[in-house]
Amino acid sequence: MGTASRTVAGEGVQLCVFDSRRGHREGDEHDKILFFFPADCTLPTQLSVVGLSDGLITFTRTFSPEAACEVIEADRHSHVFYQAEPDIWMVMVLEKSNDLDPVRRTGSLQRLLMEVHSLFAMFFGTLRSLLEKHPDGAVARSYLYFFIMDYLSDFLVGKKLQMPSFYDCLKERGTVEMLSLSRETAIEIQLLIRLLESSSTASGPCTSVVLFHDLMVSSTLSPVDTANLFTYAGLRLIPSAVSSGSNSWSYLRKGTASSHVNTSSLSLNSRSILEDQYRLHDTSPSRPIERYVVPRPLQRDKWRKGKDGFLVTDAWGAEVGSLVVMPPKVWLHQAGEYMHLLVHQYKNLTIILLVPISSLVNGEQGISLLKQQLIEMATLQILKVEEKLSRDWGGINAYHVRGYRYLLLDEDINTSRASPPGKVATLSKGSLLALSKLREQVDWEKKRTKWDDPGHDKDLEVCIRAHNNSWIVARLTRGKELYIVLEKAGETLLYASDALMKFSDRYCDGAFSLD
Repeated sequence: MGTASRTVAGEGVQLCVFDSRRGHREGDEHDKILFFFPADCTLPTQLSVVGLSDGLITFTRTFSPEAACEVIEADRHSHVFYQAEPDIWMVMVLEKSNDLDPVRRTGSLQRLLMEVHSLFAMFFGTLRSLLEKHPDGAVARSYLYFFIMDYLSDFLVGKKLQMPSFYDCLKERGTVEMLSLSRETAIEIQLLIRLLESSSTASGPCTSVVLFHDLMVSSTLSPVDTANLFTYAGLRLIPSAVSSGSNSWSYLRKGTASSHVNTSSLSLNSRSILEDQYRLHDTSPSRPIERYVVPRPLQRDKWRKGKDGFLVTDAWGAEVGSLVVMPPKVWLHQAGEYMHLLVHQYKNLTIILLVPISSLVNGEQGISLLKQQLIEMATLQILKVEEKLSRDWGGINAYHVRGYRYLLLDEDINTSRASPPGKVATLSKGSLLALSKLREQVDWEKKRTKWDDPGHDKDLEVCIRAHNNSWIVARLTRGKELYIVLEKAGETLLYASDALMKFSDRYCDGAFSLD
């Protein structure tokens, strides 16, 4: 029996970001709030939610000073906490469904909050650094508002947000999905990477990420930076996410961005978000008006493919008082500096090249020269690699295993592999609910036994017979996790255990075998 609908009825969501260091003086409590959704909530409502959240964090710290508060379950609401940075918290408040069964897993909601913050930091740096640079908080609030609202646009169903639920229990945010490569194709990928590095005219080292469709092929970045760029590419850069509009650009067109950039919408008064969204007013005529650009890297349909194969965007806006588009840039944790983000696309092959901003002294001219150099030196190898990947790829159901619906995680290298969404959609609601409950229990067991401790060497296996007679199996060992759903399977526990061992031996090199 398939799932007819993914919508969770009656869902109410509030999301806030606040700094517990701010707003301690009477009358300045609003200064604590950095972001609040829905933005049209009254200021007393926002203060009530943030105040309650801050109070719960302080109260629970009394009993558990070493571990941050993660979730509070009330009669009508769930409060999910994520400490993004020291003293900076993200809190999601969700209205509970009338259904007696839990529809959301706390771990998946925390991963969503973690993903928001990780992407934000990749583009703008930490919130603390923004607040130290602009103590009044206006820049941080403006950046957060547009960034989170653009992010949440992917979850809108009509006028309501559809948060991750038990339907999503066979996927894991923040992980990288790798494409399996033949030895011959892997060699060609290595040749391409060397060409990309040698084609750079920059004085500093360049790094790269290569994707095919929505799967990772290669990365020369750290695991953290790889996961962040993989997530962003899946949201906005892969062929299925790039705008198919006819107004393609060429990087040779300089200073002609006026038809694509609405500078009035990007150059904002530093108080506008406070006034319009947080209902705070400062009408002092002596206060200077500060103008700045608000980049919107998550805005939909802002990346387009140029005639030269490079993707172009005006999502970073234009410099104040200018019509020249600002080039995309990201912050890499490993390098500790900002990088120019250059994206080349040929058919379903996406190549992301990251060039240190400090290594290009000629700015836009240097970027144009670098693109030309890459096209001249690497085009033939790009065509060859795309051809081989297309030949080897098994399609969207390439990783389907007959009779199994599964999720395979490797925490050591932060990768995942799962049954295709179309196959997962054939599972019954009962099976998905049972798996979601099992994953919730596994999450708490991992925290209780300090599973992340390098000295932890215990294994865990759980088999559950669901109400619909399906088997739900979880096996954890040596940093790897495997979750399997077996419907229309045998009735004995031995059958479920044997099915897991067969899967492990054939598709996981025996990683989950009991030997």
